[in-house]
Amino acid sequence: MIKFNIMPMLRAKGRTRYWLAKETGMSYPNIAKLVDGKTLAVRLETIEALCQVLECTPNDLFLIDYDKPEGSPSGK
Repeated sequence: MIKFNIMPMLRAKGRTRYWLAKETGMSYPNIAKLVDGKTLAVRLETIEALCQVLECTPNDLFLIDYDKPEGSPSGK
C-alpha cells in the first residue's frame, strides 16, 4: 500500500495540517484526507504543490507498506 508521509514531514518542520492547507491553497478537509489515507487518486498538481511547500521531492512524500496490499479495506 502506498501512503503519504506528510505528518512526519510537518512535525519535523514544526508545522500543522492547517498551515499546509493555507500554504498550498487546498482545503483543510482535502489535506486531512491525504494525511489520513482516505484519498485514492492524487493530481500531479497536488503533488507538485506539496513538494514546493514542504521543500521535498515526490519520493519524500510517499511510503510503501509491503505488508498491506493495495485495495485492502483501510490497508488491513
